[in-house]
Amino acid sequence: MSKAGASEGEFDRIARYFAPLAAGLPGALGLTDDAALLDPGPGRELVVSTDAQVEGVHFLPQADPALIAAKILRSSVSDLAAMGAEPRAYTLATFWTAAIDSAWLARFSQGLAAEQAALAILLAGGDTVKTPGPLSFSVTVFGAVPTGKAIRRNGARVGDLVAVTGTIGDAFLGLKLLREPELAAAWGLSDAEADFLAARYWRPSPRLATMVALRGVASAALDVSDGLVADLEHIAATSGVGIELALRAMPFSSGAQKAIAHLSPIDLLTGGDDYEIALTISPKKAAILSEVAQASGVPITLVGRCVAGSGVMLCDEARGILPIPKTGFRHF
Repeated sequence: MSKAGASEGEFDRIARYFAPLAAGLPGALGLTDDAALLDPGPGRELVVSTDAQVEGVHFLPQADPALIAAKILRSSVSDLAAMGAEPRAYTLATFWTAAIDSAWLARFSQGLAAEQAALAILLAGGDTVKTPGPLSFSVTVFGAVPTGKAIRRNGARVGDLVAVTGTIGDAFLGLKLLREPELAAAWGLSDAEADFLAARYWRPSPRLATMVALRGVASAALDVSDGLVADLEHIAATSGVGIELALRAMPFSSGAQKAIAHLSPIDLLTGGDDYEIALTISPKKAAILSEVAQASGVPITLVGRCVAGSGVMLCDEARGILPIPKTGFRHF
């Protein structure tokens, strides 16, 4: 898993906690070499994506290591889902602080094992080093898609409809609840609704089956990591279209609908961490969305359309085009 940073116990840690996660992937070579061998198969292309995850930026400090494992792997696999790819393997670079002990590592690796099983992906290698902080990870995921069938961001056309999977804004609200638990009562949430929102922050659901079914159907797609408005701006820019969103059409969970009474709905559309899929589709193919939603068990909601122009506009029937002070999360 690493040829550098030979701190005491490094290779013991790899053998004990991470080599078992590579079992079943011959190309991982038991994590004994500096690289893995991956074959996407005949007639298929390899899809590769890398995500960095930093404590205090991407996940809350001092959290359950199993939840951290869930968040970093699930959010990374979501990039494969957006392109209609099927997961094959991932590599993991870990930047450990002095606070990480054997109990933490055991819980983290157990969490990864559970997520691997749920996502049908295996560890292929990586790197491990020590850092003064913060605790950080880098995950590279590998998937496979039939040659020429990957769903990209640049295929949207004027007249296409815009749709999203699942519900929007839950993870943003879940993070607020984790930081300020008293908000649950202020918003009038039931225990089940509060737990649901928190789980949506920690355990995003990559929409793999949904997007495999939409290969050759969706004209463009991406996963919603920085906020629906901000991420749709990427489709608008790369496809050369404008996008109009209808506020009344947005899919909000029951907990989110209660929270909206105390927040602006725009907060939910720009908060980030949804890891749902935003996609565009020709009106001639739109009927397929309900079939795919029923088959995959994931709701798909039409929320707008592609128009001539640029950027993303949020429309309200009563108030017209709404100002969006901040479109989503930005690192810089």
